Amino acid sequence: MKPKYKRVLIKISGEALAGEDRVGINEEVLNKVALEIREVQKLGVEIGIVVGGGNFWRGKTSKSMDRATADYMGMLATVINSLALKDALESKGLKTRVHTAIEMRAVAEPYIRLRAMKQLSNKEVVIFGAGTGSPFFSTDTTAALRAAEIEADVILLAKNVDAVYEEDPEKNPNAKKYDRITFQEILENHLEVIDSTAASLCMDNNIPVHIFGIGEEGNIVKAVLGETIGTLIT
Repeated sequence: MKPKYKRVLIKISGEALAGEDRVGINEEVLNKVALEIREVQKLGVEIGIVVGGGNFWRGKTSKSMDRATADYMGMLATVINSLALKDALESKGLKTRVHTAIEMRAVAEPYIRLRAMKQLSNKEVVIFGAGTGSPFFSTDTTAALRAAEIEADVILLAKNVDAVYEEDPEKNPNAKKYDRITFQEILENHLEVIDSTAASLCMDNNIPVHIFGIGEEGNIVKAVLGETIGTLIT
C-alpha cells in the first residue's frame, strides 16, 4: 500500500474521543485511534496532530463568561486530550511529542516550529496542544495554521459527522452529501463543517482538507491512502 501523502496533519475533534459517553475520554475510542495512527506511521507517513477540547469544554457556548477566559479554558482542555493521546500512542510504541502554544514546561514542550519540523522528519508523532495560544480562534483554525507551518500535504479532519452535507444530516436525513467541494462553496453556502477562518487559511495556502467519520474503523488509513471516503475540500 502506497500512501498518497508524505506528511499529514490529523485534526481529531474532542467529541470524537468521548465516543458514546459524549463527555470526557472514552479509553476504548482513544486506543482505537492510537492503533490507526500507528498503522499510518508504518506506511512511512509523517504525522502531526491537533486535538479539540469539546469533550470537556466549548468556550463559545458559554453565555455569561468572558469569551477570552472561556477560550483559554478550552485551550487547557485540548492539552488534557493531547496528553491522553500521547500516552496511548506511546503505549503502542510510537515516540510522541506534545507542543503547546501556551507554555507549561512541566507537561509539554513550548511550540517551536523548526523543532517540530525536525521531530516530524525523525518520524516522531507531534501533537499540537493549546490551540493557537490566542482566544477567538478554533482548533480548526489551529489545524490550518499548523498544517501551513509544518508544510503538511493535507489536513485529515476526523469528526463524528462522516462527510460534508448541504444541511445537518441529523435534522434532515435526506440532505445531499458532497464527495468533493471547494472552500469557496463552503464559504458561500455557510456550511459549518469547518469554520470560515480555517477555510480561508487553507484556501490561501492551497491545503486540501479531507473530512471523514472517525467512528468507522480504518478510516484514517483509508484517507491517507487517498481512498474515496467522506468529503475532499479543495
